[in-house]
Amino acid sequence: MEILLELWNEVIGFLGITQALELLQAGDYTVFTTYDGVASLIYPIIPFLLILEFIVGLVYKKPQIKVYRVNFLIYIFNRFVGRFIAIAMVTFCIGVFSKYAILQTSYTWYWLIYAYIVWELAHFVYHYLGHKVRLFWCLHSTHHAPEEMNLSVTHAHFFLEAPYADTIRTSICIVLGVKPELLFTVMFIDGTYGAFIHIGENMIRDARFGFLNKIMLTPSHHRVHHARNPLYMDTNFCNLLNIWDRVFGTYQEEQKTVQIEYGITRQMDSGNFWDVYFGEIVALAKDVFKAPGIVNKFLYIVMPPGWSHTGEHKTAKVARNHYLSTQQES
Repeated sequence: MEILLELWNEVIGFLGITQALELLQAGDYTVFTTYDGVASLIYPIIPFLLILEFIVGLVYKKPQIKVYRVNFLIYIFNRFVGRFIAIAMVTFCIGVFSKYAILQTSYTWYWLIYAYIVWELAHFVYHYLGHKVRLFWCLHSTHHAPEEMNLSVTHAHFFLEAPYADTIRTSICIVLGVKPELLFTVMFIDGTYGAFIHIGENMIRDARFGFLNKIMLTPSHHRVHHARNPLYMDTNFCNLLNIWDRVFGTYQEEQKTVQIEYGITRQMDSGNFWDVYFGEIVALAKDVFKAPGIVNKFLYIVMPPGWSHTGEHKTAKVARNHYLSTQQES
């Protein structure tokens, strides 16, 4: 009976309706006009869209069942292994870095805008490092392994990625003066929209969103980010505001002439949980073991994926520059 109850709680938790049910049971419906009440109504949107997206895929286009299956296994695994680690790291970083804040903010609309711009910078830093440092790529690659884009990809993360990401993002935000209450509001908005941008073609075929594509990051931009095409690799690191991609030269729009190919460049079995989850770690371990000298072993850990001690680099930057140069010549 306890197992069934725990299973039920997991289902309710996944659907994001736990808080809403608790508020309904309290009988005070005016609470839904508060921040907590509004948040409780927003939480279930992404799980609902995920289920709807899967059903639509079954009706109109057979989805890659292996993508849903592997991502579901990742979600279950992460629930058991790393449930509270990320929350603990956020709390720890707030306590450590609050005294080093360079300015004081308050919970107002203009400081909320400031907080979101700072959060996007922090997110850019974490996300950029996740692609440019091979050790961090081992944690992030699980998210890029699916060869189809859908909302289940939101849950495809190595369990240590959230603690590493939140350590970087929280530290930067707190040092730049973002108060914890502002930070948690931004994290809620960002988490909800960050899940939505993974919506697949079965639900929204053209996800450029018209003029919005120029002023914010749309699902189209994030589909580009998940592509393994040379033109698209290592671009669009932001989450909602693409300001920092434009500042640092990593902005890339989806081209109608370049069809997106999802996944990573390493040969892998995207339907195999172990290869998706641990494959890049195994590949890194093999490169480090074979590398001559301690310096090269260390460089394999900190240099971008595709770096080689022989000089025959196959990094995303090399692939993209080669593609752009061939396009200019043709």
